Amino acid sequence: VQLVESGGGLVQPGGSLTLSCAASGFPFSSYAMTWYRQAPGKERELVASISNTGGSTYYADSVKGRFTISRDNAKNTVYLQMNSLKPPDTAVYYCKATSSYLNYWGQGTQVTVSS
Repeated sequence: VQLVESGGGLVQPGGSLTLSCAASGFPFSSYAMTWYRQAPGKERELVASISNTGGSTYYADSVKGRFTISRDNAKNTVYLQMNSLKPPDTAVYYCKATSSYLNYWGQGTQVTVSS
């Protein structure tokens, strides 16, 4: 089982990034997918989640209207489009796969929002 995040980096305030999480080793289309983030000294927090079919999404209030979660079950990949980034969005971003019985985590990708 692997979840590999990519797309992080350094971006100026107001900029955009798209994170990807490529999955392998499990039936991706049977799992809900969630993006979390963890800033230094803070607890890990849920950012956005999407159902296994993509028909249902949820966003934390802090990112609603700026971030969009999507998935491509044919490519076993979930995305997080992040617009209007702010310095408080700086964190390590993780993807998580969830079924009724199992959870899998990726290793994370760093996003830094700074001028």
